[in-house]
Amino acid sequence: MAVFSSAVIPALLQTAEYARLALAVGRDVDEEDAARAAAVRVEAQAVLFEEGRKFAFVLTEGAVRTWPGSPSLMVAQLDRLVQVSTLPHVRLGVVPWKTEAPAFPLNGFTIFDKAVSVVESLTGDLTSTEPSEIGTHEEAFEAFAAAAVYGDELRDLLGEIGADFRKLAAQLEK
Repeated sequence: MAVFSSAVIPALLQTAEYARLALAVGRDVDEEDAARAAAVRVEAQAVLFEEGRKFAFVLTEGAVRTWPGSPSLMVAQLDRLVQVSTLPHVRLGVVPWKTEAPAFPLNGFTIFDKAVSVVESLTGDLTSTEPSEIGTHEEAFEAFAAAAVYGDELRDLLGEIGADFRKLAAQLEK
């Protein structure tokens, strides 16, 4: 699975609180329904720990800095990203703002087994099995992946962003 996201933390990487807000903010969704859906989303994350699976996630720094709730929520979300980045079968990268983007990151998408591509849109997901479309998504993924930072450099970047959120939280408390 290869996931690119320019605006939101992908579902498999979300904390429960981030997931609840991602499912509810700006939508006419019952709070209880959003909480149940978030619990299901978090349960599905068990797939990240299954042997034989490989995951690649590339996010823009914009996705990491866009916050649906409090700055404290994002500190916890960043900690989750750091944790996932240490899993041996998960490759997590972030394209920093200071790096020139290889293309306009118009929307997020997920490629499954190089056979299916799912594009996220405001009104729902668009699924394609057309080889040329999958190929275009693979090329875009690889271009953003080449611009991303990984490992210790990623964790340093996430630490800097976390410090920004902690400063923001302190300012908002005043």
